[in-house]
Amino acid sequence: MASGPNVDANLLEVQRHVAQAAKEGSRLVVLPENFAYMGHRCTDLWSVKESAGYGKLQAFLRDLARKHDVWVVGGTIPVEIEDSDKVRSACFVIDNSGEVRGRYDKLHLFDVSLVDVDEDYRESSAIEPGDQPLVVETPFGNLGIAICYDLRFPELFRSMLASKPDIIALPSAFTAATGRAHWEPLVRARAIENLCYVIAAAQGGYHISGRETWGHSMIVDPWGSILGELPNGAGHVTVELDIDLLKTTRRNFPSLDHRRIHCQL
Repeated sequence: MASGPNVDANLLEVQRHVAQAAKEGSRLVVLPENFAYMGHRCTDLWSVKESAGYGKLQAFLRDLARKHDVWVVGGTIPVEIEDSDKVRSACFVIDNSGEVRGRYDKLHLFDVSLVDVDEDYRESSAIEPGDQPLVVETPFGNLGIAICYDLRFPELFRSMLASKPDIIALPSAFTAATGRAHWEPLVRARAIENLCYVIAAAQGGYHISGRETWGHSMIVDPWGSILGELPNGAGHVTVELDIDLLKTTRRNFPSLDHRRIHCQL
């Protein structure tokens, strides 16, 4: 997607692509970070913040899952925090009956200056970081969640291993500058080193705010092979995941069993 500030237009775009993906046989759908709203500044998120369990965007995701009989990893939604003017960047995992099975709050916040392209980002001005990783049991295997900038912190992914994730979903909105340099090697590295599938759903294109995101949504297998990719613009990637391949790869190449240093949160 290349989401803008018009929430209804963004939701129509999501609805269209999820409907098509479901027709193609998809049973698990991952949306990009900030799928419903992207403004000019991080603090613009406050205009669409919701209470946990209530709100237009959460209701939309539950209805989407029920209508199309899919599990949905709902990108990110700004969720209110009690006694704070900041929000959590929350990713809800919703099953095909519309029930919330888990929520992950983005742990690592993008406070970065990109001098070469004169861009400055301060997510911490609007967002409070989460404090716990998440792995959810699903019919497709154990599903871990990470969000965008989290991709740069391998210890987060290592901390999930106690819950044995088979798939990691990664809603993202990488900048064009950082994505061009780092997106593909980081996504593939997280799949290779953790011997799991990575589903990386990204914003990609020019946004009304003037921002450009890198795109290149991709699905990567445990060996690091890119199974499907959408370089840019609106669309979706559909791939059949082979859990037997994952099990065989882990059995024949048991690097996870050879670890000498263990990470925990």
